[in-house]
Amino acid sequence: MRRLLETSPGDPVGRRRRHDNERRAAGVHGIHGGRGLGSLEGGQRPFRCGSGALPDRAEEVLADLARGQHPFATILGCSDSRVPPELVFDASFGELFVIRVAGNVLGPTIAGTLQYAGVHLHTPLLIVLGHEGCGAVEAAIAEKFHGARHRSRIALLLADIIPALEALDPELPPTELLNAGIDANVRWTLRKITGSPEWRERGKRK
Repeated sequence: MRRLLETSPGDPVGRRRRHDNERRAAGVHGIHGGRGLGSLEGGQRPFRCGSGALPDRAEEVLADLARGQHPFATILGCSDSRVPPELVFDASFGELFVIRVAGNVLGPTIAGTLQYAGVHLHTPLLIVLGHEGCGAVEAAIAEKFHGARHRSRIALLLADIIPALEALDPELPPTELLNAGIDANVRWTLRKITGSPEWRERGKRK
């Protein structure tokens, strides 16, 4: 912690770290809408001025990306705020085409976005990214095995996860059951993607 506080005032990485530390000290749960918006605006100012924490925010890099994007990977991941793919994989601007939805499920709009990535961006790599402690999978397990009920829109989301849980043993300890559910959900989503006519057509074009 001391190292974070001893960064130079002119160091953008240091400014970002101090900004993060101040937010953590205030407590995420204590940030109301107005203060949250102010925090986002404060974080955007260095980006717009080209002095953000990341060195690849240089004007020439962004200007080049404005002419077109050529990401090398499409990632379908969960919306969970703790697992942003760009940070998890230490990726830069223009490298990843990221689709995020709770439970990394495959619905019609997600399928359309994946098709766009394949047809127009020609990304050669597809990753379905699950993560530990996924709340969406946990809710689906609670509904399937324990009779839990959820709000209507959440229930629609969980309906895309529950089929993935068919082979799970409900007698597993809770943590093991959740981890097995997360793995099964990723594999279920991948099977649906690779079994689609669009994916098979893509395979023929290679």
